[in-house]
Amino acid sequence: MIGRIAGVILHRAMDHVLIDVRGVGYIVHVSERTAAALPPVGQACALYTDLLVREDLLQLFGFQSLLEKEWHRLLTSVQGIGAKASLAILGTLGAEGTGRAIALGDWGAIRKAPGVGPKLAQRVVLDLKDKAPKVMAMGGALTVDVSLPDDAVIETPVAAPKPARAAAPPPASAQAVADALSALSNLGYGASEAAAAVAEASGAEPEAGTAQLIRAALRLLAPKE
Repeated sequence: MIGRIAGVILHRAMDHVLIDVRGVGYIVHVSERTAAALPPVGQACALYTDLLVREDLLQLFGFQSLLEKEWHRLLTSVQGIGAKASLAILGTLGAEGTGRAIALGDWGAIRKAPGVGPKLAQRVVLDLKDKAPKVMAMGGALTVDVSLPDDAVIETPVAAPKPARAAAPPPASAQAVADALSALSNLGYGASEAAAAVAEASGAEPEAGTAQLIRAALRLLAPKE
């Protein structure tokens, strides 16, 4: 199993990248969001990978973080969601956004992904909603550095492609979300209600830290008069 690949980008496209690893070129399929965040041709990059093995096919799928890879694994466990649909969802919402949508039961957000209809979006939420709190709580530990080692050999750069589109504003960090969920759990809140409150809070305040997320989530969880 190939779990991670690091090398120099030889070619970039909207849905895949060709990476040279010591003279061997690997085609890695990625979401549009991941493709847009990759460095120019000729520069080094590293991606976590998942290898799809079939009788007549071997395909590598790449992810910027272990959190994104974990959501890909869960999404493709849903009936009707293949690798292409999973990348479409992750490309539309990102790993954190996917977790937030599922925790909130927001199948409408999942439906925004190209090729995902309403019934399939509802199935994703129904099948994964109970798993979302655990993945969100693991997010801080799953999001780690994927940089190349200091002694990595980088080949002579070639012409760079057109500038990538501007990335969306970063969501609340996975570590802040994980810490907020842990704090709410220690206060006695259930996993599902805590995950939904933290997801809503992080959506409202994308750059919030742990303390801000906890305060906002507690306000959402407070009994309504």
